[in-house]
Amino acid sequence: MALIDIIIFAVYFLLMLGVGFYFLHRNEDERDYYTGGGNMKPGHVGLSVVATDVGGGFSIGLGGLGFTMGLSGSWLLFTGLIGAWISAALLIPRVFEWQKAHGKHFLTLPQVFGFLYNKPVAIVAAVICIVGYTGFTSSQLLAGAKLTSATFPEMGTQQMLWIMGAIAVIYTMMGGMKAVIYTDTVQWIILLVGLMGIAIPMTWIALDGWSGIGPYLSDDMMSLANISWQDIVNWTVTVVPIWFVGMTLYQRIFACKDVKTARKAWYIAGVLEWPFMAFTGVLLGMLANVAIQKGVVPGGMIEDSELGLPLLIKNILPAGLTGLVLAAYFSAVLSTADSCLMAASGSVVGDLVPVQRKGTHRSVVRFSQVSTLAIGVFAILLASVMENVLELMLYAYAFMVSGLCVPVVAAVLLKKRYPQPALVSMITGGVITISLIISGIELPYGLDANIFGLSAAALSYVVLHKVYSRRVTH
Repeated sequence: MALIDIIIFAVYFLLMLGVGFYFLHRNEDERDYYTGGGNMKPGHVGLSVVATDVGGGFSIGLGGLGFTMGLSGSWLLFTGLIGAWISAALLIPRVFEWQKAHGKHFLTLPQVFGFLYNKPVAIVAAVICIVGYTGFTSSQLLAGAKLTSATFPEMGTQQMLWIMGAIAVIYTMMGGMKAVIYTDTVQWIILLVGLMGIAIPMTWIALDGWSGIGPYLSDDMMSLANISWQDIVNWTVTVVPIWFVGMTLYQRIFACKDVKTARKAWYIAGVLEWPFMAFTGVLLGMLANVAIQKGVVPGGMIEDSELGLPLLIKNILPAGLTGLVLAAYFSAVLSTADSCLMAASGSVVGDLVPVQRKGTHRSVVRFSQVSTLAIGVFAILLASVMENVLELMLYAYAFMVSGLCVPVVAAVLLKKRYPQPALVSMITGGVITISLIISGIELPYGLDANIFGLSAAALSYVVLHKVYSRRVTH
């Protein structure tokens, strides 16, 4: 690893820690710590939303899809654009209506569940958020560790996992949501400049332009139709609903002062996901495939497609630029990891700790910081025993979607709400999805476990909703 790359890395990480330290004593209460005081600008929130949603898992995972599927892998993030714009149109106005009717500001998604249904429903939602976002944090840290181990073998995977994890946990713990949103803005700019302005042009030149690239790409790799209906269904059902149940996204809605601000932020996020990040990620994966075929990246074809992009960076880019591009990918990793830590910590402090035990505003902030630290350490330990980034990330997504989606959609669409159907659907959806994943059972047509869990949750909600509606009527 060249000295200049080490310096770039060190400066980048010190800047992130500096932001956290800057906001260390600027959070007066829970609302400051978890929602940035509710007065953030749409540009910052929009960049933070896309940085959080795409993050290191999708960045590395997209490279893997581009490596194996080609351009069709970009459809994964098209589902993100659809989800962002649908939630902007349907969900965001309702959230502000619920907050106004509630009479005070929401800090967490489970608090919304508590308002819509009751306290037991809110507690179950909190448990689902904590489990799901702890797993999602692990996927981001694993993405960074894989990137480092492939690019710089002298830095072991476990060693870098703890270094990077410690930095993410520390600045998030110190600064809260303000630190998260402002660092996300910087990190997303670094990511786009690093990938679009450095990695793609330099790789294109190193591979002799289109004349040196085109012959190594099959028709399937260049087609947007190289995708199965199962991929379309699995990606859509897993990714689109997360825009209705992602606590990291709700915290950013709460960080906006009104509907107009939040909607603008969501529209910005959707466009940045697709086409910008979608095609950037898969294109780099395709270039990595070509580089390995041509022998520019030595060692022959690799077993793990997600390693293609890190190996490309290591072998193509010169010293200095390698550090910049790696900093860009680490920015993606940290931008999601910090948000997921805030979501999990928010559910612990905001939903599981009794109000009478919280004490003063300052003591609540301190307790929130301790909670963030504990969850962060556990997430690092979990990442140390996992292997596949995209798999871990989609599992966390699936668990949260199956457990939380149906009650939220029902609240948006229905006038009458009953807690019993919501509670049963949450438990049913989450348990079935996780059980199918752990069991390893081969599911029909290659469909994702989330589809079956979500279907069961919807069915149980509809049946029980009809039962309780009849009881109330009679």
